[in-house]
Amino acid sequence: MFESETDPCTDTELDSATETDTHSPQADAVNSSGSDLSTADRPPGPRGLPLIGSTLSIARDPFSFVESAREYGDIASYRAYGTEFALVFDPHVVETVLVSRSDEFRKGEFETAFGELVAPEGIAFTEGKRWRRQRQLLQSSFTPDHVRAAADEIVAEANAFVDDWDDGERVALRDTMSTYTLRILMRTLFDLPLEDDRATIVRRAANAVNTYASPKRLALGSILPSWLPDRVEREYEDAMTDLETLTTELVETRRSADSTGEDLLSILARAVYPDGSRLSPETVRDQLVTFLFAGHETTATTLAIACWLLADNPQVHAELERELAAVCGDRKPDAGDLASLDYTEAVLREAMRLYPPITGIYREPLTDTALAGFRISSGTTLQLSVYGIHRDDRWWADPEAFCPERWLVDADRPEYAYFPFGGGPRHCLGMRFAMVELQLALASIMRRVEFECVTPTLEPSLGVTLDPGSVETRVRKR
Repeated sequence: MFESETDPCTDTELDSATETDTHSPQADAVNSSGSDLSTADRPPGPRGLPLIGSTLSIARDPFSFVESAREYGDIASYRAYGTEFALVFDPHVVETVLVSRSDEFRKGEFETAFGELVAPEGIAFTEGKRWRRQRQLLQSSFTPDHVRAAADEIVAEANAFVDDWDDGERVALRDTMSTYTLRILMRTLFDLPLEDDRATIVRRAANAVNTYASPKRLALGSILPSWLPDRVEREYEDAMTDLETLTTELVETRRSADSTGEDLLSILARAVYPDGSRLSPETVRDQLVTFLFAGHETTATTLAIACWLLADNPQVHAELERELAAVCGDRKPDAGDLASLDYTEAVLREAMRLYPPITGIYREPLTDTALAGFRISSGTTLQLSVYGIHRDDRWWADPEAFCPERWLVDADRPEYAYFPFGGGPRHCLGMRFAMVELQLALASIMRRVEFECVTPTLEPSLGVTLDPGSVETRVRKR
């Protein structure tokens, strides 16, 4: 709703041949499943090394691999981790897979295999009837009223962090924002203070999952024999066992006390399906784990990157200051300000465009199919490249530039040229909560401090989510 035909990053008319969502023969292939599979070719792509394909290239630098794969076209096939992939750079194909033909695709073995280890009953990994039943049960926890009810907690925690900073102090934004978002989640998911000893268990589990699922570790796991000792796996299993024990205890406590709390744990503990059955402690644990990881590092990453980008772009920072002064004045922001914090929202959207916390979404076709004129076999994992599409100069003028103004005007680009929260029936259930938290947190922080860059450039790496690195800045209090 914030886009336009002119892009203020270049202040020139956009090239209609690249910026307009035009109808084309390729779009016909994308929007129809009636292509002749007998004549369709497999997408081109890098061949990689014998046996291991592109595994080492991805482990070495996943972002460079995405850029190099783009040279093969809108769909590039490759092999890695013992799996056949098709890397998608076409927003029309993304819409086809996530929306218009979503019933022809499933999560797929690449993602669900990870889900079996982390949270097999979590809503992010279930399919079919199980997923629909969970979605219906959980979506009532993310209504606008429930989300806005957390606004005061979000603002209070953000101000508490600012209070703890000294003028001139060096702050590692990734760690700081990770602690902040964990505080919010501990309240909204568990109704526990972060200082509680039980929070240590949750924090350890969050860190263990991100380490366990990094591309480098996955690469080693696909090459080395399974009988070799694996310290990371042992630490991960220990952390998840402790988290499961904690969750089981908390569920039993909430049920015995007939809890009426509005935190997600209490809601799940007392939830009853239409047939009268209750969720098992394992299912409750998996839902909490899912939301813990979906809403912890992703939100922390966006906040850390947004603050660093503001430190590195004084003109953008000054414009944000003007908005906060006009909307909030000398008072703290609140839920009533959200509709007026347009530039704050634009800063966050632009941070997620440049550095999307979830860099790819995975699907697998139920049967052999055709996409963009190519044959995609049923065993192929489609990797919808959020990172690649967000930086494609066909849809974004000067795509490497940090330009929040591009969100304040209308632009004629495909809807799925931007999809940090996914899309279609399985779009992120916590999207509304995330945007409220991000806007209020950024507004609360930036009205009281400004940052000076200490880390000169961002060098992100990839775990379960994009990791921006420590991202150090120096705090200057107003």
